[in-house]
Amino acid sequence: MAWPRHKTRFFAAAALVSGLLLRLWFVRHAANVDGDALLYGSIARNWLQHGVYGFLVTPKGPHPTLIRLPGYPLFLVVCFGIFGVEHYTAVMVVQCVFDLLSCVLIAALAGRVFGSRACVAALWLAALCPFTATYTAAPLTEVLTVTSIALAFYGLERWRIAGCDLNRWLWITGFAMAYSLLLRPEQGLLAAAIVPAMLWLSWHAQRQYDPTSGREVTETRLFSRAVMAPAVLVSLCVLLPLVPWTARNWRTFQVFQPLAPRSATDPGEEVTAGFNRWYRTWAIDYASTEEVYWNYDNADISIGDLPTRAFDSQQQYNQTRALLADYGNADNANPVLDARFEAIAEQRIHADPLRYYLALPVARLLNMTLRPRTEMMSVSLDWWKFREHPRQTVEAVAMGALNLVYFTLGGAGLYLWRTRGWGAQAALAWSMLAFMILRCALLLTLDNSEPRYTLEFFPLLIFLASFLFRTPAN
Repeated sequence: MAWPRHKTRFFAAAALVSGLLLRLWFVRHAANVDGDALLYGSIARNWLQHGVYGFLVTPKGPHPTLIRLPGYPLFLVVCFGIFGVEHYTAVMVVQCVFDLLSCVLIAALAGRVFGSRACVAALWLAALCPFTATYTAAPLTEVLTVTSIALAFYGLERWRIAGCDLNRWLWITGFAMAYSLLLRPEQGLLAAAIVPAMLWLSWHAQRQYDPTSGREVTETRLFSRAVMAPAVLVSLCVLLPLVPWTARNWRTFQVFQPLAPRSATDPGEEVTAGFNRWYRTWAIDYASTEEVYWNYDNADISIGDLPTRAFDSQQQYNQTRALLADYGNADNANPVLDARFEAIAEQRIHADPLRYYLALPVARLLNMTLRPRTEMMSVSLDWWKFREHPRQTVEAVAMGALNLVYFTLGGAGLYLWRTRGWGAQAALAWSMLAFMILRCALLLTLDNSEPRYTLEFFPLLIFLASFLFRTPAN
């Protein structure tokens, strides 16, 4: 039985107010404007003030770059133009609004699929989720990425309900996927999961059945013009914004770069492939990302920052210690040092290829998924050392437990929804699963373990968890 409308509205309003207060608290007490945030801010400032998409690194003016896609700098340009250049507090408040919009979209999707009680439950789960809320307090792509994911899946369901034709929800879904791709290059996976679902829905909508026998009476080819049109048009919506970006990169750098380079370097810059490969032979946890991976080529690295699994023998330990000492004396990375890192990496991979190609990638993925998500909070990297900081240990354990609750609820909701039948929402369910599987497969290839790379799972986990609170008739 559905809840009364006034009751739903009351609980929804309470959830949104609570969610807003939580996000404003993070903006006030846990603002984080550093690292990538300043990088995006520098690009936006120079784009706005000098008309150059790049960094101010020489007295002659900004130097162009292609290491970041233009989606988030464009958002910052709009905010800087309205509120003032580098007014990051205003940017974070705007992000609070977008994050609450994500909550509303997730709840609206849950309400359409599972009923009013699921809608309210999803809204509370989303509004009070600290893992997404903390990122409103940092000028980074995460908030807008989550919003674009929520809008894309909501648009997919509305497009199905509207008849799977060339209606406005087709263009809204296409816009969400296109902007998501302009935010982060791996968000092409969102389109890879949704476009096939749209193709299947379009084909299914074109088929006609005899209401008496239930058999198909009109044969519809999968690759007919009527079936293919929505999927083709939405794919063009996703790809067309990359055309001017690709043309700009070719004109400026003479390289074909439709997205952003995996190495996050501009053409002509040194790529530390040997160091990265050596790092992948032992790295698992986020602490190593901060203390070693990010420090290379800009700060010293101590042998004490490396875990014991970074060495297979005493000889290799001595070899690594000498290399890190030479790196510190050289003041910066260089090709000779990079070749020495590559040599150690080759030794370790040859000694245990299964560790390098399977065990460590899986361990990094699990770390990104299940680690306490305290990277945006004032919690030590070695949070498990209770005697050194008992309060931080308790906070980290609580955050880890809450993170596990979200994944457990999402998994339980998915299982029960599947056992009771997906029905008309089968394409929606499969596209969500495909997105999560594709993203996990991509994360297995990364060097560095960062919990924020699995933040994109949360809008889907919350939606799936809402099935547990569904209206019985749904």
